[in-house]
Amino acid sequence: MTRHDVVIVGGGIVGLATARALVRRDPRLAVMILEKEPALASHQSGHNSGVIHSGIYYRPGSAKAELAVKGHAGMIRFCAEHGIRYEQCGKLIVAVTPVEEERLAILAERAVANGVACRRVGPGELAELEPNVTGRAALEVPGTAIVDYLEVCDRLAELLRGQGVVIELERECTGVVERSDRVVVETDGGDLEAGLLVNCAGLWSDRVARLHRRGRRDVVIAPFRGEYYDVVAQKSAVVSRLVYPVPDPVYPFLGVHLTRSIHGGLHAGPNAILALARAGYSWRRVNARDLADVLSFPGTWRLAAEHWREGAREVHRSLRRHAFGEALRRMVPAIGDDDLGRAPAGVRAQALGRDGRLLDDFVIEAGGRVIDVINAPSPAATASLEIGGVVAARVTAWPATVGCSN
Repeated sequence: MTRHDVVIVGGGIVGLATARALVRRDPRLAVMILEKEPALASHQSGHNSGVIHSGIYYRPGSAKAELAVKGHAGMIRFCAEHGIRYEQCGKLIVAVTPVEEERLAILAERAVANGVACRRVGPGELAELEPNVTGRAALEVPGTAIVDYLEVCDRLAELLRGQGVVIELERECTGVVERSDRVVVETDGGDLEAGLLVNCAGLWSDRVARLHRRGRRDVVIAPFRGEYYDVVAQKSAVVSRLVYPVPDPVYPFLGVHLTRSIHGGLHAGPNAILALARAGYSWRRVNARDLADVLSFPGTWRLAAEHWREGAREVHRSLRRHAFGEALRRMVPAIGDDDLGRAPAGVRAQALGRDGRLLDDFVIEAGGRVIDVINAPSPAATASLEIGGVVAARVTAWPATVGCSN
């Protein structure tokens, strides 16, 4: 039976960053990454808008606030060191109603508490900064940047292979058996032994966690599909920055916004639709097991009972391009329905509690010989190098881990 010091389940950006942090802390560690898909970064890491977030949105003192702010600096440094193209184009968070102006003031306070540089601008200066954007006020966040996270993942994988990390594609974790001195990782390609298992499985993280928690379901991953549109080339220069609405504090989503691409062009989105499969990138993708996981969980029905109206609005925006366009035109009236063409969607791995609450912060839990990264949606790509460092610190603090592979 093959032995490793650490086996990581999940070859997205968090799994790759965790492996990097491990071998940087202790080059003696024998590390393996298991990825069930034919390619790395096949889901959240490769289906996002490519934003390096500043950390302005997150509750001061939360893991998201701390790790996003540090992660922003660390990701830009990593890209600069490794020749990965990025652009600090900045962002405007635009308030169009009095209520949103009040929320904007709260965001400004969070920015100060989190150490994020920003400034408030009025309607006159907003028009000077972005002539096609309308609003009562805005926060300008100059540090926000864009990148292609697939390029980041490719470089991480290249570095890891050069440092002896084994990356196995199309190999799925099917069981976990903890013993006093090791953990047996059952896979569809044979069993492995490890000193520790790290679960970075993203959309499947709760399912991997249940393999060693004897089926206990404290949380379930609710897959929310984020649908995007591409703005036609003739309108792609309508804004020079990223343009976001003021988010509703009730939800961990940022609302329909405009994002510039590092490869050129302009994207609009995403909305937030409960998908019918964990890899539900369209309405046509349906998975009975994934649906059963969500529908049999009591938190799903509590969430639906409290927020069905907002859910109905999201479905309406999904099915009608005009409704999606209206959400954009609140801030950028120049974008018409015919300026929007469907683009590939993403799926957010959002953890849902039994009480119907969408977990707002990163959740990293350690028990026995397993560490579960159980909730790592956006801004996890931004914060990935820092999340990896947090996990690696827990791994290398574990006694007698090094040497399991010998």
